[in-house]
Amino acid sequence: MNNFKIFVAVLIAIIVHLQYRLWFGDGGIVQINQYQSRLDELAMQVQEKKERNAALYGEVLDLRKGQEAIEERARYELGMIKEGETFFQVLE
Repeated sequence: MNNFKIFVAVLIAIIVHLQYRLWFGDGGIVQINQYQSRLDELAMQVQEKKERNAALYGEVLDLRKGQEAIEERARYELGMIKEGETFFQVLE
C-alpha cells in the first residue's frame, strides 16, 4: 500500500509538471496566445500598408497621366489658383 501512495504521488507530480509546461512553458498556451495576438496586429498593419501603397500607386498614375492631378495638388496643398480665378476664403 505504501508503494501505491508513492506511485500516485509521483504520477501527480508528473501531471502537475506537464500541465505547468503546457500552460506556462516555452511554446505553451499563454505564449501561443501572445504570438497570435502579435501576428494579428502585424497582419492589420500589413493590410493598412497595402491600402496606403495602392492609394499612392493610383496617385502616381494620375500624376503621370496629366495636369489635372498636378493642379489639384497645387490647389489643396499649396493654395495656388489659376490665372483668372477668384479666391474666396470661408471662415467658420
